[in-house]
Amino acid sequence: MTTSTSSAAISVADGPAPSDPVPQTLLLLGASGDLAERLLLPGLGRLVATGAQPDLVLIGSGRDDWNDERWRRRVAESFATVGADGPRETEMVRATRYLPADVTREEDLRRLLAACHGQLVIFFALPPVITARSAAALARIGLPPGTRLMLEKPFGTDGASARSLNHVLAGLVPEDQVHRIDHFLGKSTVVNILGLRFANRIFEPVLNAAHVACVDIVFDEALGLEGRAGYYDGAGALVDMVQSHLLQVLALMAMDAPPTLDARDLRGRKAQVLRATRVWDGDPVRWSRRARYTAGEVNGRRLPAYADEPGIDPTGGTETLAEVVLAVDTWRWAGVPFRLRSGKALAGRRKEAVVTFRQPPRVPTGLTGYEQPDRLRIGFGPDRLGLDVNINGPGDPLELDQAHLVAEFGPGGLPPYGEVLRGAFDGDPTLSVRGDTAEECWRIVEPVLDAWRAGAVPLQEYPAGSRGPVDSLLAPAPGEEILH
Repeated sequence: MTTSTSSAAISVADGPAPSDPVPQTLLLLGASGDLAERLLLPGLGRLVATGAQPDLVLIGSGRDDWNDERWRRRVAESFATVGADGPRETEMVRATRYLPADVTREEDLRRLLAACHGQLVIFFALPPVITARSAAALARIGLPPGTRLMLEKPFGTDGASARSLNHVLAGLVPEDQVHRIDHFLGKSTVVNILGLRFANRIFEPVLNAAHVACVDIVFDEALGLEGRAGYYDGAGALVDMVQSHLLQVLALMAMDAPPTLDARDLRGRKAQVLRATRVWDGDPVRWSRRARYTAGEVNGRRLPAYADEPGIDPTGGTETLAEVVLAVDTWRWAGVPFRLRSGKALAGRRKEAVVTFRQPPRVPTGLTGYEQPDRLRIGFGPDRLGLDVNINGPGDPLELDQAHLVAEFGPGGLPPYGEVLRGAFDGDPTLSVRGDTAEECWRIVEPVLDAWRAGAVPLQEYPAGSRGPVDSLLAPAPGEEILH
């Protein structure tokens, strides 16, 4: 796949021939934070273990006053969680450095940039406000030619801040050198959805409003806050999950077939869908729900109420469960509700997209037992395909039973963060979120956020370990199986 960034654009004196590996530096801002420890460093470790990045140097930076030894322990421990402890990974740990810095200060940023060599990739593992301030400071001092930027979601804190940040980034590097990260778009998940939709004649002709009753995209988890109060209490479930991850899944489920998997084609198709997406009936009060968990037990573990968790402002009204119904006003999907939901501390782990088909026009008299429609299920983590179909069951041949067919998708060779890091190192933005798409995602959810801030949608409660509010917009049908 060709990209607009080539090795010729890299400012390295006496650099290698184009056919040789290009030395690269990954500058990780926010290196002492939770994101780096849990997700980014393990993904990097697996990527390094493949030998794909032989000339990569890692430099960590944060406000914590760490030294190189403590940082190297952090990197080694994170690598070890995914078995990345071979000679390549060990050499990276030995060579990595940690530089304390305030990344919103120009003098500190100059010091960090001076420590980097070769092709530079900067990962902003920072809160959105700090990312914006750091980018503005970088715009004042400039970046080496060919620098690539990786930004963690949420991208901005609202539509206006996302537009402002896009404007700053456009003055730093070209758009195809900005990698807005959504690890839901790890390559295996993207390819699995596209392969299922566009390489199977039996599915593609019926994935439209003539045959589909509704589409549910759900990310329910049993985990509670897990020490993330500093970030989560300022975001909530709608911004943390729906505004970013679930809207990206919606785009993959609803877009038309791209002519190629080139970044321009794939991201263009996603952008078309999101431009056509809005709150159902334009009524966020009727078609959204918000709630947060009270004390309860999840899988034998006692959880306190969210409002009683350390670091939480109990008067802030932050939701731990968000639901919204959206319309996709395209020829293919007009009239089909897309119901998105994400919640914490729930009874079951449910991470899937479910296409519910319309009921047949008529079931012949004499066939009994038809109770549930056919469903196509795409599970995430692990990635699975499920198909619920009505067939003649054992015993009475005239009585229908629903059969549940399940197949495993092939796992990707790298974890999601390994995939998105590789995309940035290779200069391939296919798995990143384009700037206009990031703004569209805020446009879609902002009417909901406005209604919630105005108090028009009450903050409901549900016990930890339950299935959420009793009047959920996604209440499962009787006997519905959940794909685990």
